[in-house]
Amino acid sequence: MKKILAIVQHRKDRSPGQRFRFEHYIPILEKNGYEIIFSNIISEKDDEIFYSKRKYFKKLLIVIKAFAHRLKDIKTAKNCDIIFIYREAFMLGATYFEKRLSKLDVPIIFDFDDSIWLNDTSEGNQNLAWLKKPQKTAKICKLSDLVIVGNHYLANYAKQHNPNVEIIPTTINTDYHKPECNKIDSDRICIGWTGTTTTLKHYYTAIPVLKKIKEKYGEKVYFKVIVNSKNWTQDLDVKLVNWTKEQEIEDLCEFDIGIMPLPDDEWSKGKCGFKGLQCMALGISVVMSPVGVNSEIIENGVNGYLAEKNEVWFNYLCQLIESSELRKTIGNTAKKTVEEKYSVNVWEKRVLGLFEKYCS
Repeated sequence: MKKILAIVQHRKDRSPGQRFRFEHYIPILEKNGYEIIFSNIISEKDDEIFYSKRKYFKKLLIVIKAFAHRLKDIKTAKNCDIIFIYREAFMLGATYFEKRLSKLDVPIIFDFDDSIWLNDTSEGNQNLAWLKKPQKTAKICKLSDLVIVGNHYLANYAKQHNPNVEIIPTTINTDYHKPECNKIDSDRICIGWTGTTTTLKHYYTAIPVLKKIKEKYGEKVYFKVIVNSKNWTQDLDVKLVNWTKEQEIEDLCEFDIGIMPLPDDEWSKGKCGFKGLQCMALGISVVMSPVGVNSEIIENGVNGYLAEKNEVWFNYLCQLIESSELRKTIGNTAKKTVEEKYSVNVWEKRVLGLFEKYCS
């Protein structure tokens, strides 16, 4: 049996990027004769500490433990057929482990789905941002045999450092993303957003528009935020739901309208549209910022809406709030888009083919 050493940061089902770029291909790879050695360096216990503010000594212990873990991975990698690295091997700025791994006679496949060569440190670790050195992404590209990225913007960067670059969009498992729940209160319109604490700042940019929506429609609308946090400090009343995998689909199904606001900056241009695609797969109408790959995913007014200025956001949301038929039409077309262009079923042969090419 062929072995893949998966070098990742988080445990399974924790990180959206890991889940939807690699983890949901694991059953397909296993079915085709691969054994996946899944090696994460941040445990569930360490997770809360690592992304909280301060707690520097405990964070140092996590880093030391992660370093020892990766040393073991180097020994494990010698007996593997492929090394798969998602984003980076280690949380600090050094490429020590990538360099060590590249000296083995084992192909390295490097995958990333954000503009990770830019500095975008989590809120809890802002004081430690100087340790990150995101420019190491270029070095990892050079050390890899193949670089897989989520869109053309990321590919243009990667090709500056490695000629072997493949674009695989962030995909949705349409067998998993199926609406299997009923709206709790069908008389009210739910405008929803899902993400992590690191991307909540993007949701905040939509708050001025959402306040206007609330002023106009009152109790007819409410806002739902699904995130891995129980803290909410913004001046907007939301239904805050802690993300869990067990409730993920049911929680998303409460949305009547999904939103994906983004600032038009270099980091956001690397985003792969995941938040929008999740909603679209469930037949939920979406409004998204026309940044990066979002403009490729959405055909404005057909399978969703693209809104840049606040007044455009407001107008599109009003249209969707006032017409259940429009929401249904847009949502159905959005679902078809995912099924035809962004589903695991569409891309699984391509992904499998890349691993087979570098495993032979």
